[in-house]
Amino acid sequence: MIDLTTHWSGLLALAIFLMAYALVIFEEAIEMRKSKPVLLAAGLIWALVAIGYGMAGQAEAANEQAKHIILEYGELLLFLLVAITYVNTLEERRVFDVLRAKLVSLGLSYRALFWLTGGIAFPLSAVLDNLTTALVMGAVVLAVGTGSRLFIALGCINIVVAANAGGAFSPFGDITTLMVWQNGKLSFWEFFVLFVPSLINWLIPAAAMHFAIPQTKPSGKQERVRAKPGALGVILLFAATIVTAVSFKNFLHLPPALGMMLGLGYLQIWSFYLTRTAKKRDDADMLLDSFKEIQRIEFDTLLFFFGIIFAVGGLGAMGYLAVSSEFLYAGFGPTTANIIIGALSAIVDNIPLMFAVLKMDPQMTDGQWLLITLTCGVGGSILSIGSAAGVALMGQAKGIYTFSSHLKWSWAIAAGYGASIVAHRIINAPLF
Repeated sequence: MIDLTTHWSGLLALAIFLMAYALVIFEEAIEMRKSKPVLLAAGLIWALVAIGYGMAGQAEAANEQAKHIILEYGELLLFLLVAITYVNTLEERRVFDVLRAKLVSLGLSYRALFWLTGGIAFPLSAVLDNLTTALVMGAVVLAVGTGSRLFIALGCINIVVAANAGGAFSPFGDITTLMVWQNGKLSFWEFFVLFVPSLINWLIPAAAMHFAIPQTKPSGKQERVRAKPGALGVILLFAATIVTAVSFKNFLHLPPALGMMLGLGYLQIWSFYLTRTAKKRDDADMLLDSFKEIQRIEFDTLLFFFGIIFAVGGLGAMGYLAVSSEFLYAGFGPTTANIIIGALSAIVDNIPLMFAVLKMDPQMTDGQWLLITLTCGVGGSILSIGSAAGVALMGQAKGIYTFSSHLKWSWAIAAGYGASIVAHRIINAPLF
């Protein structure tokens, strides 16, 4: 790697990245999809990398680094492609609608619903992801909270914190945990030692908000929703796909993305069976076109991941990540550095932060890799803009769950953040 941090190409690349990220932050205000500026930035940065390396007579080295990042992104893309397709299919089979209707019809108080929605969001995000979980449970909060804007606001905050915390203790719960697992920094089962710290991260702010929740009951709403035929099969195949991906990584020593693609094959065959059966029975509800569910994937997000990963990778090729690693990990030590990076994820998206740490590749124990996994996963909860879950719910509950309504409880969320770190240091002390 060549140090281009003081070269004109490096300084220009850094300026391009900062401008692109500023546009991402103000996505809602300027109405520009977040993938557009980072895609442009990634291409320009790598052009500058090639120029800088070419002037040093090492053009081939730049090519090799670019190919390595393409491989990393390719694995992430295939993994997410399958996971999102399954989530889309579960939605199409009305699985989430059934869950929402069941919860709405229970006739519970606002306080009971507050704990129930958070209690479901926490483990659900470990299996799905924090964004999908937030949207599903957010729909429940909006459905039952029509009589109380306060309940909706606090319910959304609770779901954001629970979904982000639940995603932190599972390799599938967040993009950052998936990146750490696929890079081989932690084994599949090691993530689960973060369960108690993650739980504490959610429980502390939830307990603080509990007393502000109205004790009344929402007006009863009865809604009958039935899942489409084949829904149970999709659920079981999704579980089988996760098992397959883990088995490919742990037992066959192959990329988990290959196991996920095999799982996509499961879904394709199930789709074929349902469609053939539907035609014989003349049952339109049974029809399942799995390719339509692939088409419904939100490519803005996937292209954003591409742009961010390549932009950060380009800055790494220029030496900026090595300088940052020296400043943070050598200067402050891994514990302080990991806590600072986690807190930064309340402002800066956790994906580029985690990718930067992985590219820095500081020498850390498993306990420290678990710490950065925890802090990057839950630090974004401190502000509503710090995670995809928070941003999505601000759009879903527009005007009710806002940046300022979340900010009022940031002190409690920050307390949970600190407590989860202390819990990890105590419970998992042997890993440090």
